[in-house]
Amino acid sequence: MPTMLPALDSRAPHLVDVFPSCLAALDGQPNTLDLPAVSRVVVVLVDGLGVSSLRARSGHARHLMAALTKKAKLQSGFPTTTAAALASLTTGTSPGTHGIVGYTALVPSHDVVVKQLSGWGPQMVPREWQAQPTLFERASAAGIGCSAIGAPRYATSGFTEAVLRGARYLAGKSIADRFAAARSALDAGGRQLVYVYIPELDMASHAHGWQSDQFIAALEAVDASVASFSASLRAGEGMLLTADHGMVDVPTTSHVLFDTVPALVEGVRHVAGDPRCLQLHLEPGLPAGAADALAEAWREVEGSRAWVATRDEAIDAGWFGEVLPGIRNRIGDVLVAARKNVAYYDSRRTPAAKRTMIGQHGSWSDDELYVPLLRFGAFAQV
Repeated sequence: MPTMLPALDSRAPHLVDVFPSCLAALDGQPNTLDLPAVSRVVVVLVDGLGVSSLRARSGHARHLMAALTKKAKLQSGFPTTTAAALASLTTGTSPGTHGIVGYTALVPSHDVVVKQLSGWGPQMVPREWQAQPTLFERASAAGIGCSAIGAPRYATSGFTEAVLRGARYLAGKSIADRFAAARSALDAGGRQLVYVYIPELDMASHAHGWQSDQFIAALEAVDASVASFSASLRAGEGMLLTADHGMVDVPTTSHVLFDTVPALVEGVRHVAGDPRCLQLHLEPGLPAGAADALAEAWREVEGSRAWVATRDEAIDAGWFGEVLPGIRNRIGDVLVAARKNVAYYDSRRTPAAKRTMIGQHGSWSDDELYVPLLRFGAFAQV
């Protein structure tokens, strides 16, 4: 039997509440985040900015810290990984509904594991794989101008089509360029919903760790741009700044090569998910109880360092929210979510040359789960 599994706090705000609350504010309606009525909204998503790392580097982000009150945070959702979180943000639904259940996921119809940020194509068609309408589509249908602003390389990606459809995409090479584009979008007139995506902190963290000089430099750039942009906000303009997940730094000495323990890979056909949140898919045709047996083997070996759950146990615990029938088989038969500062790798599939990532995320730790919800402009009055 599993130990008590973690779960989201249903009483606290979540990432899925951000866009619905913003749309309600544009309509002058009550909303989960208690946002006042406005005519123009900006949502800034700083990839990889956890509450804990922001507080730890407070001296390098004085403008952001001024807005970080005790209540200025959200729970990202599970898994704490970019593809799932951004889809949750822009659809207002959980992974069990929008179907992006991890960094990599099994495409059952093609029996292949595909990256959810970049693996789009005939085997994973954006509008079919992520079939939920986006909140940009809903807003556009209501006559609200919608803009999504990010790096040029994302403009025509499959992931952009999956989670940002309904918004016009505006490209900005630098953080400052993106905020300049956001100011222009607000100035277009009428009701506006503007989304700004900033990946630089996440990139620095993965390559060098969130405790690195590179992370600090990226954080300082974000802080400076937010300070400048927030000063330009006018009456009726509100801005929220949040993130998709936080980070933990995992040294190579804390990599667990689980394939070296035969019992942990017995019957496993595919390994999906993230190094801190494995999703193990079994060979078809195995006897009933095979998933339970694999989960028990993992608990015996790794139970002190990870939460281990079968698919049914994870769904019953609410890890993926409501799970639609067509999404169920995308989730692993057995899930292994790190509870200690470790990352799990199958060395047969991921050689040492590809195990270089320092900053990691995907699991349930507070460092990964809790992200800021900072309010500026008209929203700062709340």
